[in-house]
Amino acid sequence: MKWREKNGLPWLEANLAGEATVCFSSRIGGVSEKPFDSLNLGILTEDRRLDVLENRRRLAAAAGFDGDRVSMGRQVHGAGLSRAGQEIPGAYSAPGNEPPPEADGQLTEEKLRPLLVLVADCLPVALLGDRGLGMLHCGWRGLAAGIIDQAAGKIGVRAAAIGPGIGPCCFEVGPEVEEAFTDLGPGLMNGRNLNLPEAARRLLARAGVEEVESAGICTYCDERFFSHRRDDGKTGRQAGIAWLN
Repeated sequence: MKWREKNGLPWLEANLAGEATVCFSSRIGGVSEKPFDSLNLGILTEDRRLDVLENRRRLAAAAGFDGDRVSMGRQVHGAGLSRAGQEIPGAYSAPGNEPPPEADGQLTEEKLRPLLVLVADCLPVALLGDRGLGMLHCGWRGLAAGIIDQAAGKIGVRAAAIGPGIGPCCFEVGPEVEEAFTDLGPGLMNGRNLNLPEAARRLLARAGVEEVESAGICTYCDERFFSHRRDDGKTGRQAGIAWLN
């Protein structure tokens, strides 16, 4: 995984087995004002709608994907999946008043069909399989509900990329969260802090994935990224985007 930049807009990029491109955006390079500065991609935040749409246009132009073909859902911290083409057209480039269907993961077998999730501490996780591509929004609830297992089973996953998310240094949780991951074995907790990326990695391993690339960046610590917890909920959203080459 490496940093790339175009027109003052940086992003992390991964290549899954030479078959899929994965991009993880930062908060840098957009037009939004504080506290959403500057590349906020979340239309449901309190940011100006026109600024968010301009930010989305800039990201698509820099990273080289077609904004009009983006597949995305209305995320609810669950394990629901949607196939590309089931969403409302233009959900990314010109979203209307009708929200897209609820889904925390997107799947496709179409080439050059970008899949996108929005995050601000949760993990964006891209999956490549023999039967297509997936992009997942993985908070602790989605992971505990089995979103990785479900997506892995549908596409026969064999490679994955885990983007920036809240790290074990900063993710303090309650006993109910710890209990949700006890079946993954010891070592996920350090005091009251959960290692969410490691939980995702173990779930991927359980699904048979050996090739896993991880950003290893904590969004709470690294101010190049939005963090819901650090910013007390008033913040923007970055994205994980993936497409088959």
